[in-house]
Amino acid sequence: MPDSEFGNNNSSTRPQRLILKRTCNKVTVGFFHPYCNAGGGGERVLWAAIRAVQKQYKDVHCIVYSGDPVPSTDILRNVELRFNIKLLRKIDIIYLRSRCLVEAKYYPVFTLLMQSLGSVILGIEAILKYVPDIYIDTMGYAWTFPIFKYLGSCSVIAYVHFPTISTDMLKNVQTRTVAVNNRRFISNNKVLSYFKLIYYKIFAYLYGLVGRRADIIMVNSSWTRDHILELWKKSHVTFTVYPPCDVSEFNCIPLEMHDDKTQIISLAQFRPEKNHDLQIQAFHDLLKRINCDINPPVLALIGSCRHDEDYKRVKILKELCNKLGIEQNVEFKINVTFQEIINEMKNSSMALHTMKDEHFGIGIVECMSAGLIMIAHNSGGPKRDIIVEYNGKKTGYLATDVTTFADAMECVWKMDSKDLREIRTNGRASVSRFSVDKFENTFLSALKIIFA
Repeated sequence: MPDSEFGNNNSSTRPQRLILKRTCNKVTVGFFHPYCNAGGGGERVLWAAIRAVQKQYKDVHCIVYSGDPVPSTDILRNVELRFNIKLLRKIDIIYLRSRCLVEAKYYPVFTLLMQSLGSVILGIEAILKYVPDIYIDTMGYAWTFPIFKYLGSCSVIAYVHFPTISTDMLKNVQTRTVAVNNRRFISNNKVLSYFKLIYYKIFAYLYGLVGRRADIIMVNSSWTRDHILELWKKSHVTFTVYPPCDVSEFNCIPLEMHDDKTQIISLAQFRPEKNHDLQIQAFHDLLKRINCDINPPVLALIGSCRHDEDYKRVKILKELCNKLGIEQNVEFKINVTFQEIINEMKNSSMALHTMKDEHFGIGIVECMSAGLIMIAHNSGGPKRDIIVEYNGKKTGYLATDVTTFADAMECVWKMDSKDLREIRTNGRASVSRFSVDKFENTFLSALKIIFA
């Protein structure tokens, strides 16, 4: 049952809301995002999309399917604090109890398949609690599409941040390359690799089958678009909609504030694929190279933690810093507010992002808009969409491993202020392509096909 942010969560309000839904003539748009309170880039897309719908369609009511055991008032307060997004009118939060079924920690083997089957149960719970007119998945649970399309007769829209499986993942298994999705003991075993490849190919086929149930598909980058087109094969209804990056606040930071600053920041959730280990190792390499005793650089790792697993990951990262002897030079800032992020940016000179095949990278755009020199992994969205030449000039740096990330940081550290100012200026100008207004226009342009 829905729980309004202005109402209670007691049982006496629930029958009234059910009756209201059955007798109300308003079109209802349901956003499926079980981790809506996580505070990452995907959550920014969710809340910006809701606000865009509210601005364009005055008589449309929005609901969010959430698995976060947090009062709706706190969720919306966090949205405003973390993203500087304020909704225009009330929404309803539909609380789901079976979110644990999609958490990877419960499935040490056949993780993708088990999580997908878990999402089916989660989707069934969602539709039994509330049937919207339009269903929008903003988190990547494609296996819920048939449930809402065939059981709920809903129009189905997908906003894809990252394909559940990709040809890159298949390639890693086929070439027996160690990766986040391919552990060492499997890559070292020819038989296990063979069976995992078969499993992945079957899963990719099924993923394409359920993905094609979507009526409209939005993807967040060129990299994601290529993979989704290959898997879902619906080019006529697939649109590239870059995520909303609230560059207005960051653009207000004077570029000269970064002069003589020694802090380097990382802006990313503490998830394994973000590869914070690489950042710490590269930063350690930098410290050995520059041998700076007076005002040495500091690495500030800024991000949100979704659950206990993320907090454990932070603990392991701190232990790595202790092992390398750089604990005095590395700071961890967890679940900070939007304004705190602004302040950290003002006190920094450059930023790191080390995830391989990052689908887009909202944090990368925000750092460039703030005037920081961005150093990101040479793959995915950063390579193809963000850190590209603008007006024929450099906008940042791309790297692949400990050595090349350290090389880039050392280059920036030793660069004169005039050259730094040119990169900062050009980088800021280049990311105007990813503004909130651009997101709203392209998102609503794709959405109007359904409303028409």
